[in-house]
Parts: sequence; C-alpha cells; structure tokens
Amino acid sequence: MIRKLTKDDTENCLQFLKQKPAENLFIIGDIEAFGMETDFQTCWGEFNEQGEFVAVLLKYYENYIPYAPATFNASAFAGIMKQDPKFGAMSCLKAVAEQIEPFLPSYQIKRELYYAKCIAVAPEIHKSNNIVETAIPDDAEELVQFLGEIPEFSASQPLSVEKKREDLETGFSRSFIVRQEGSIVANASTTAENSSSAMVIAVATLDAYKNKGYATACVHNLCQALLNEGKEPCLFYDNPKAGSIYKRIGFRDIGFWMMYHF
Repeated sequence: MIRKLTKDDTENCLQFLKQKPAENLFIIGDIEAFGMETDFQTCWGEFNEQGEFVAVLLKYYENYIPYAPATFNASAFAGIMKQDPKFGAMSCLKAVAEQIEPFLPSYQIKRELYYAKCIAVAPEIHKSNNIVETAIPDDAEELVQFLGEIPEFSASQPLSVEKKREDLETGFSRSFIVRQEGSIVANASTTAENSSSAMVIAVATLDAYKNKGYATACVHNLCQALLNEGKEPCLFYDNPKAGSIYKRIGFRDIGFWMMYHF
C-alpha cells in the first residue's frame, strides 16, 4: 500500500530512515525542517501487510528523492512523479534508481557520483590538525570570498554572505578552517545537517598552500566533531584521487548517488 504521509507518521518514518542516516541525509533533513506536507514538500510511504515501512518518496519543489533498502513498488512511485506537472528532477541511491528508471520518461541529464560516509576517523594523520579553527558567523564574509577564489567553486552560483552567516548561526552548516598570515587558506564545511548526518562540502585549499595537509586536517577535525555528536558525515566525489584522500581519513564508499534532470 502506498499513501501520502501525515505528521502522525513522522516518528515511524524517521525511525525507518535513520537505520541508514547517511544514505537518507536529504530526506531526514527535509522532514525535520519542514514536516510531512507543505506547499513545496510532500511525502509518500509504501507499507507492507504488517503496516511497516518498505519505501519513502519525498518531493521537495520539483525534485523527488525515493528511498528503499530493498525492492519496492517502483512503477507506482514513478507514476506519482509523472502525474506531477512540475516534476523536473530525481536524486537517489543507484540501487534505488536502477529499479525506478525504467518507468520514468527520458532524461536530459544523468550524473553519477561516488557516495561515501565516515563512521570513525583515522588516528591523527597530520601535524596541521592543531591549527584548525571552527568558523564563527563573523567569518561568513571571508569564507565567501575564499570560496570565490577556488576555481572549481567560482563557476557555481555564489553563496551570499547573508546566507552563509545564517547557516553558521542556525547550525544548518559549519566550517572548519586553517588561517595563515591572518587569512583563510583552507576549509571544509557541512551542509544539510540534521539530527543524524551531515554532508561534507567545499573542501578546498588556496593554490599557494596546497600539499601541506591543511584541507585534510579540516576534514579530519570536522568529521570527528560530527561523530562526537552522533552524526554520520557523508560526501560525494567524482575524482578517485580525492576519494583516496577521504579514505585515509576514514570514509568508505557506500554506493553511488544518481542525479537526473527531466
């Protein structure tokens, strides 16, 4: 049986999703932040004969995120998406995508990223760990300026100073940084933090300070802080060289994350 979820389903749904907190980072975060149904968010659940969750489908604006730990009624979930005139994107684990993709219309873009999580950090791996600082909201302007100097980030839509400050203040995001000569030269941040997991993003070092272990130290300290709070750090990567660095810190691949645009 598949039906829309209500606030009365919240506890059981989150209990189901938190069996895999990293894998369900986005669904958990959106439900905790916005509830089961708003004008831009809707959730559906599939249940077995015992009334237990089998799968969850979350709509956030035009993007859908399906999740199931095993087989599920993929054709029915695809039907919900296709009936929505605003349906424009889907993102999910590859094992879920492989079940649902045959029932969806032709996509314009399909992207596959490695997905990794950390359940324990390696012992301290670089002397730079002791110079890592936790950014505060007053660092927002400098952080935005720093990210604008990183080529792989400068082409993306810039983050406003106001949004960065708000994210740091509310705990939606945190940043660990290294300073040299009074300026930020390396960073690792989180986004989409929820009660069980957090996405690690914006791992970067200025060119003049690379190969000193600064970014690695930022990620190491960031992950340790998250794990101390009972949160699973996770991240996407598409560069195997970067993946090898993350694995030395303690990350392990948990599959692939698929992103579709229709």
